Amino acid sequence: MRWERSIELVQVHCQGEIGKVIVGGAPEIPGRTPLEKMNHLNEVDDSLRRFVTFEPRACAQMSVNLLLPPSRPDADAGFIVLQADRAHPMSGSNCICVVTALLETGRVPMVEPETVVRLDTPAGLVTVRARCANGRCRSVSLDNVPAFVEALDQPIATPRWGRIKAHIAFGGVYYAIIDVDQIGLAIEPRHARELAEAGMALKALLAEQVSVRHPELGIDEIAYVMFRNREPDGVIRTCTTLKPGRVDRSPCGTGSSANLAVLHAMGEVGVGDRRRSRSIIGGEFLAEVIGETTVGGRVAVLPRITGQGWIYGREELRLDTDDPFPAGFTLSDTWGPQVDQLG
Repeated sequence: MRWERSIELVQVHCQGEIGKVIVGGAPEIPGRTPLEKMNHLNEVDDSLRRFVTFEPRACAQMSVNLLLPPSRPDADAGFIVLQADRAHPMSGSNCICVVTALLETGRVPMVEPETVVRLDTPAGLVTVRARCANGRCRSVSLDNVPAFVEALDQPIATPRWGRIKAHIAFGGVYYAIIDVDQIGLAIEPRHARELAEAGMALKALLAEQVSVRHPELGIDEIAYVMFRNREPDGVIRTCTTLKPGRVDRSPCGTGSSANLAVLHAMGEVGVGDRRRSRSIIGGEFLAEVIGETTVGGRVAVLPRITGQGWIYGREELRLDTDDPFPAGFTLSDTWGPQVDQLG
């Protein structure tokens, strides 16, 4: 049997959030750097992203990570996050999935008890320390790119909830961080659909009312709305909402980084302080402030996020020349009513 295309993936999840990793068969993406390649995927040719993230080969509740050779001499590998709406520059849970796949498949040599892996991403260099034992990656600590605040208590006019406030912060991508009590919900599994729908509605309103642009990377979109609340034990419960209308199963690494920047700007954390983030299903990341810096004149924190990923299988995606759906498809029964806005 002849196949036009065959792509090999390692199936990985991080605290329940699926972040598959393409390890073979992907076409060459034009561009010198991961940022240029990501821009090509978003602005010129999104066929690979559609192929691996849309039905019938994928589902709404997942991401796929494209491994790349590094464009800089101080990196071991590069990657780009592919999701249903577009290619994204960075994700903490996906970074953990990528490192777990690289080490446990031997693509980067594992050194016990700790392996240092440097990743070339569109958001910048990410240094990762993996705690390893008996051939397994037991935890991953990633030193994320600098996180900073664009605005605290940014007012957002909404037709449903009146005027609410959002903190706008960068943690690898831009986030609007909103205390969930402003929309009358709790971060609990039974509210997942309502939270997802609220997040999509707020993301659309934010696009109309708030402008952002990273001073060095040119990233100019608020990618996600992240709801949060403080638990009685001091843990910060998070719920990041993603297109086409779903919630992150993990505590969200870049979101936790952005939240650290918010807490730092509010005087609640300093260098050396830690906060634990808990997801809607109870998974946890440890978020630490390991330093301070500046980005384009803005005060920024250097975040370290620690979590764990698990490989649960392998798969090979094949496309026959007669396949009627080479670009994939989405239906509103699963992907929500705004499927026409994807891709």
